Amino acid sequence: MLHIFVDADACPIKQEVYRVASRYCLHVTLVANAWMRVPDEQWIVLEVVEDGFDAADDWIVEHVQSHDIVVTADIPLASRCLKEGARVIGSTGRPFTEENIGEAVATRDLLSDLRDTGEITGGPPPLTKRDRSRFLQELDAVIQSIRRKHPFNSTLEE
Repeated sequence: MLHIFVDADACPIKQEVYRVASRYCLHVTLVANAWMRVPDEQWIVLEVVEDGFDAADDWIVEHVQSHDIVVTADIPLASRCLKEGARVIGSTGRPFTEENIGEAVATRDLLSDLRDTGEITGGPPPLTKRDRSRFLQELDAVIQSIRRKHPFNSTLEE
C-alpha cells in the first residue's frame, strides 16, 4: 500500500502532506523524537522514537518500502531511502533522485565545511509560499506516477 513517511521533527509542510494524503486516501506516518499534536484521523500515525542520533532516520529506513514516499530535508536520510526504492521529496518540493542525490550530498558536505570554518552562518531560508506550492505539485505528481505504475497498491481501501 502506498504510504507517506514524514521526517516530522522540523518539517514545515505537515499540513500540506495531510491535505494531499486525505485527497488520495493514503496513510501517513510522522516519525519524531518527541510527541507532537497530529490530526485525529485513523490514517495518520505519530511514531515517537527514542532520542538517539538518527533514531528517526533509522526507523524510517527500517519501515519504508519500495514505492513509498518519504518527505524530508535530511539529505543522508533521502539517500538511504532512495536505496530502499522509495520516492523522496524535500520540504521545498525538490525531489531527490538517484540522478541528483550525489550532488545534493556533495553540496551539503561543502556547506557544512563552510559553516564549520565560519564562512557561512545561519541555516536555510524560511519556506516561502512558492516552496509550499512546488511541494504540493511535486507530491501530487509523485503519487500519480506511483499509482500509474502500481494501481493496485495505492489507497486506504485495500
